[in-house]
Amino acid sequence: MTEEKTTHFGFTEVPESEKVNRVAGVFHSVAAQYDLMNDLMSFGIHRVWKQITIESSGVRRGARVLDLAGGTGDLAAAFAKRVGDEGQVVLADINDAMLSVGRDKLADTGSYNRIRWVQADAEKLPFEDKSFDCVTIAFGLRNVTRKEAALESIYRVLKPGGRLLVLEFSKPLSPALEMIYDRYSFDLLPKMGQWVTGDAESYRYLAESIRKHPDQDTLRSMMETAGFNSVSYTNLTGGVVALHKGFRFDS
Repeated sequence: MTEEKTTHFGFTEVPESEKVNRVAGVFHSVAAQYDLMNDLMSFGIHRVWKQITIESSGVRRGARVLDLAGGTGDLAAAFAKRVGDEGQVVLADINDAMLSVGRDKLADTGSYNRIRWVQADAEKLPFEDKSFDCVTIAFGLRNVTRKEAALESIYRVLKPGGRLLVLEFSKPLSPALEMIYDRYSFDLLPKMGQWVTGDAESYRYLAESIRKHPDQDTLRSMMETAGFNSVSYTNLTGGVVALHKGFRFDS
């Protein structure tokens, strides 16, 4: 009998088959207060990081965009304005609670009808080959069980000339900043989660998942292995967050 592979759920090793359900439990717990906690945790800076991602996307009117792990729809709503009625934005998330919060949030906005909502696993995207001009995944890749599989799946659905943008927490550039950020993440963040959502453990997992995520150069290599060309990254806020960009150049 073959022993099942394990992976990390924060700092805990779990069977690969269990991680999806454990991550789902985290986001079901925090979905209702997700946007509020994002503002509190980042002091609102996440909005700047997302705007930089949008400006780096090259998305124009008529484009077809996939926002993976799109959660409550911040990026999808912005892209919907850019693509216009001729384009389409697909917001895909594996978590139905996050999709529900996103639908409610955008229900009365002009963006809603330009967004298609899909519950999907990033490792096995249910879309046709070469069907998107741009794919984004913001603060979601670190929660994927098999990141390599997700990157390959994203590459498959990108059109030639299309680009992937990965916005994710990363490794701070200076030891001093890393020390301060670790203290904030592991000491203050769970307490904030307890105060706002009544759930300290989910935010302890989120802090641990950031530390287990590949650093900037490792993620760049993973993207190149998946087939992406001209892969680069930009450090934001001293490397607390990094925006990785890669293209599909084959015909």
